Amino acid sequence: MLGWTRRAACLDLDPELFFPISMEGPSHSQVERAKQVCGRCPVREPCLAYALATNQAYGVWGGTDPAQRRAMSPQTQPVTGRRR
Repeated sequence: MLGWTRRAACLDLDPELFFPISMEGPSHSQVERAKQVCGRCPVREPCLAYALATNQAYGVWGGTDPAQRRAMSPQTQPVTGRRR
């Protein structure tokens, strides 16, 4: 077990809150509730770092949904070259 997880605000909550069926429609309010929990979590940053490092494709991690994490991922960033 990762040490930071023992201090997570979600530790005693139902994990299903953080893994809704969809990120849209009726599940949107569930996603927002999960993000609110993350907003007050003392280990939000290591949680997000873990999700990015392990390419978590589902769920709310570190206050982000999958689309937000994809936008943050180095693999999705455009490669730019320097001209001399």
